[in-house]
Amino acid sequence: MKTMKLNQLAAAVAALTLSAAAFAHGEFKCDVPKAEWQPQTALQKKLEADGWKKVRQVKTENGCYEVYGFDEKNQRAEKFYNPKTFELVGEVKQK
Repeated sequence: MKTMKLNQLAAAVAALTLSAAAFAHGEFKCDVPKAEWQPQTALQKKLEADGWKKVRQVKTENGCYEVYGFDEKNQRAEKFYNPKTFELVGEVKQK
C-alpha cells in the first residue's frame, strides 16, 4: 500500500516538473519574419566570443533561438535569443 502511494507521489512530482518546463518554454516568444533571421552558427560564434564555455545546442522554439550550454560563468544555461538581433529574450533558471 505504501509503495503504491509513493509511486503515485513520484508520478505527480514528475508531471509537475514536466509541466513547469513546458510553461517555461512557452513564456518566451519572438515574432521576427524568418527572412530576417541570422544563422544559428552566427549566434553560437557570438556567444563563444562573449565567453560561453560551451554551446551544446541551438534550436528554434516559439520563433526564438533556444541555446543550451555552459555560459561565461561555466554554469549550465538554457537561454532564448531574438533570431534577428541576438538580444536575450529570457532564460530558464537551472537548478
